Amino acid sequence: MEVRVHGKNMQVSEDIKEITTDRVEHAARIIDSPTGADVEFTEHGNPRAAEDRFTVEITSTIAGQTVRVESSAADARSALDRSADRFERRLRRLKERLIQRKRTTDHKVLNEAALPSEDFESEELEIVRVKRFSIKPMTTVEAALQMEMLGHSFFFFQNAESGAHCVLYHRRDGSLGLIEPE
Repeated sequence: MEVRVHGKNMQVSEDIKEITTDRVEHAARIIDSPTGADVEFTEHGNPRAAEDRFTVEITSTIAGQTVRVESSAADARSALDRSADRFERRLRRLKERLIQRKRTTDHKVLNEAALPSEDFESEELEIVRVKRFSIKPMTTVEAALQMEMLGHSFFFFQNAESGAHCVLYHRRDGSLGLIEPE
């Protein structure tokens, strides 16, 4: 597995790079065919945020699903440990769902993420990040899995059954909601 380690607002030392590679490869042993992982270390210079000075984000595409975790801590090593543990838990959950889905259906293939982005013209609203994804049809179960693997509170996708563009979201009571056009 290829692990790409880089820093934002900081230089990542060689020993941290080695530890990162070992931790991510150890977590990825759960899934048979991991493609690679991007690990980004970010140092925040705000002295008031000393408890969350370092952030580690791990992003990987596995079995057609994008898995992303992020953790913050006072030092880079602690943030890495937290992120690697979360990454391993997400991979275990993904593998369990893939196995369960394979047993209950006729070998469905999971689709990649589909998150659109729109540019809004407004004086008050400032767009700080734009993401573009190809939208592929998927079922609501696949959309829920993809939303969980990304760690987002909502997910935009094309419903494979109706062909309509839908939004799946987390409700305050912990359940999921689905917005469909009429």
